[in-house]
Amino acid sequence: MTLTQTDPATAPVARSWVRVCAVSDLEVERGRAALIGDTQIALFLLPGGAIHAVSNLDPYSDAHVMSRGIVGTRRFVETGQDVESGQDTPTVASPMYKQVFDLRTGACLDTQGKDPRSLRVWPVSQQGDDVYIRWE
Repeated sequence: MTLTQTDPATAPVARSWVRVCAVSDLEVERGRAALIGDTQIALFLLPGGAIHAVSNLDPYSDAHVMSRGIVGTRRFVETGQDVESGQDTPTVASPMYKQVFDLRTGACLDTQGKDPRSLRVWPVSQQGDDVYIRWE
């Protein structure tokens, strides 16, 4: 797990960007956990280079395991369009009960018959080899 140098408790009240890790610390389609203050974050590097940050806490099992989830995509088709023109949505499936979450929004796409819940998400920025998240 990556520990950040910045202590959010002493950070300014306004939103700020916090360095989490180096891009080289991440592996494509493999989650990495980071700790900022008392908050665990799961980071995912996708094949195209996009990086997503979501809560490492699985809202269905209350276990900090999302960084160990299975990364994939779901194809959604807009009304009146064929599958080939649909949009691929990056996802992570919980390793516990297999709910599937949208990495961009945190929304649960497959609740496995349970009430809908979501993951918290953070905006991510890359500056050279450094990965930052927008922290409140």
